[in-house]
Amino acid sequence: MQVKKVINKTDNFHVDLALRPTKWSDYIGQEKIKKNLRVILDAARKREEPSDHLLFYGQAGLGKTTLAHLVAKEMNASLKVTSGPALEKMGDLAAILSNLEKGEVLFIDEAHRLNRQIEEVLYPALESRKLHLIVGKGPGARMLALDLPPFTLIAATTRANLLSGPLRSRFGASFKLDYYEVADVEEIIRRSAQLLKMNVSGGAVSVIARAARFTPRVANRLLRRVRDYSEVNNLNEVNEAVAQDTLAMLEVDNLGLEPTDRQLLKIIIDKFHGGPVGIQTLAAALNDDQGIIEDVYEPYLMAIGLLNRTPAGRMATSAAYKHLGYKVSEENSLV
Repeated sequence: MQVKKVINKTDNFHVDLALRPTKWSDYIGQEKIKKNLRVILDAARKREEPSDHLLFYGQAGLGKTTLAHLVAKEMNASLKVTSGPALEKMGDLAAILSNLEKGEVLFIDEAHRLNRQIEEVLYPALESRKLHLIVGKGPGARMLALDLPPFTLIAATTRANLLSGPLRSRFGASFKLDYYEVADVEEIIRRSAQLLKMNVSGGAVSVIARAARFTPRVANRLLRRVRDYSEVNNLNEVNEAVAQDTLAMLEVDNLGLEPTDRQLLKIIIDKFHGGPVGIQTLAAALNDDQGIIEDVYEPYLMAIGLLNRTPAGRMATSAAYKHLGYKVSEENSLV
C-alpha cells in the first residue's frame, strides 16, 4: 500500500486530521457500508442531484465523521459542519440552512442532542426544502416560508435510539458502523505508522491492534503513545516489546481494557458477587455517570464477552473472572 502524504514535524498539532483518510481507497473496513454508499452516490451523480439525506450511527471513533467528509468529496460538494449541542436556538439552525448553497452537504454531529424545537425546523427542510420562520411577536407575527436549495444532510450519532421517530424517518438511508475486524485495525495502524514515519514491526502492529478495542481512533491514539515512548527512549524501531512496554505504562492490558474497565468488572464481582446489578447502583459504586457506562464501557465489554446485560441488571461473565484472575466457580461458570 502506498501513502503519498507524510506528516512532518510542523504537523504535530494536526495529527488526528492528517491521519484521516481523504479518499475511499484509504478508508479501511466497513466494506458493506462503503458498497451501499457507492451505489447511492453514483446514482445521485448520474442524476446530477444531491444525495439522499444520510444517517450514520455507532460507537465513537468508528469513522462516522470521516465518512461524512468522504461523501462530500465524492459529490464534489463543500461540507458545513456543526453539532447538536451547538444548535441551541431555532435561529441557529435557520441561519445555517438559509446560507446553504446548491448541492452543499450539512453535517450534524451528535444529532441525538438536538432539541425538539430544532427538529421541528428540520422536518420541512428535509422533506420539502422549506424553511418556516416566524417574524415578529404577538398578533402582528407573520409566518414566512423560504425555499432552500437542494442539499444533503448527514447526521451522526452514538445514540440512534434517542433520535425521534419523525427525524429518523426523513433520512433516505441509515448505516450502523460496527466494530472493526482485527485485520482491518492492523492495516489502519500500518498506514498511520507510514504517515508518522515510524518503523513498526509486524509484532508491534499486532499488539497495538489487539488492544485497540476494534476502533480506529483508539488504534491511532495508542500508536501515537508508542511513538512518544520510542522517541523519548531513542529507539529507531518499534518492536513487540516496545509496544507492550508502552501499553503497560498506560495500564492497558492485552484486551484493551483500561483501569476503569477493570474496576467496573471488579466492582460487579467483588461487591455484587458477579451480578446482576442495576445500572444506577453500578454508576454510584463506580462514581461515574450512567451515560458514560452505557456509551463508553459497556459496548466493548459486551462485544468481547466479559459483560452481560440482562433485564435484572449487569452480570460479569466467566470470561471476565478468568481475565481478571478470579477463580471460576460452578455458579459463575454458567454466566
